[in-house]
Amino acid sequence: MRKKLVDIFISAVLFLSVPAVAEKPSFENYVTGLKQEGMNKGIDAVLIERAFHGIRYRERAVKADRNQPERRLTFDAYIPQAVPDWKVKKARYLYDKHYDDLKRIENIYGVQPRFLVALWGVESNFGALTGNYDVIEALTTLAYDGRREIFFRNEVFSALSILQAGHIDVNSMKGSWAGAMGQCQFMPSSFLSFAVDGNNDGKKDIWNSKLDIFASSANYLKKAGWDHAYTWGRQVILPKHLESSLLGLSHDKARSLAEWQFLGIKTISTGALPAVDVNAWLIQPDDELGRAYLVYGNYQSLMRWNRSHYFALAVSHLADRIQLGQ
Repeated sequence: MRKKLVDIFISAVLFLSVPAVAEKPSFENYVTGLKQEGMNKGIDAVLIERAFHGIRYRERAVKADRNQPERRLTFDAYIPQAVPDWKVKKARYLYDKHYDDLKRIENIYGVQPRFLVALWGVESNFGALTGNYDVIEALTTLAYDGRREIFFRNEVFSALSILQAGHIDVNSMKGSWAGAMGQCQFMPSSFLSFAVDGNNDGKKDIWNSKLDIFASSANYLKKAGWDHAYTWGRQVILPKHLESSLLGLSHDKARSLAEWQFLGIKTISTGALPAVDVNAWLIQPDDELGRAYLVYGNYQSLMRWNRSHYFALAVSHLADRIQLGQ
């Protein structure tokens, strides 16, 4: 009997010593907490009420975040979809149309116009596909969901800072399900770091102002290490039995073009690599049977924008076709 009482006592102590799991607040209470934290960070209370007015939990944003499709296409199948002929034609037309403005921006930031137009085309189809989600609502939903709460919570406060600075009004702050905004699809934190007032009207309007869009994109790439002296890279042909350990974008994988040529790598036309003193990295995004590329530092800058080889190669491919005029 005594042993049974002791066991009961020990069980009770262990039960009481286990910390209770905090119950998740309702979405409404979570929003209340965000509002208070925003005011603590110096965001105007009236603006906060306007920004959060009527927002609701957007299940579609959560599903999109959790169910992003795995890549199933090879690059050979992907590139005609990402850079179809009609997009190349439109890119060339817009390149010519905005050339004077693009050149002025090139002179300031050192980014070639064709890459700015290519980024614009790949990111948002030249502004046609920017998303119609309320940015505060989408970010709040994803923060509440909890999978990447800290990231999206910080993006909420960055978005509020953008509103407080007057760059866009509450009703016009639209973006993707993830909160990426405008024609260059900046997250709010990227906006605060890289957006530029390209037309000197006192606002950084990446939703409507072409000058702001181009200048902001150029500023991003410049700060990511873009070098105007070079292009992005080139497709190459590999020799048989090249060591796979040579592939990759890490610092230790870089070699000069002369070194790559010594290892047997040739241009796609089976010629010699350029006699240029520049480091390059060897990548093969699909597998050993897929396309191979030697890429330069500017490709690394594109990868800082979006950590996807397919994205960076789509931008590079479109930029090359703009340059060739075909």
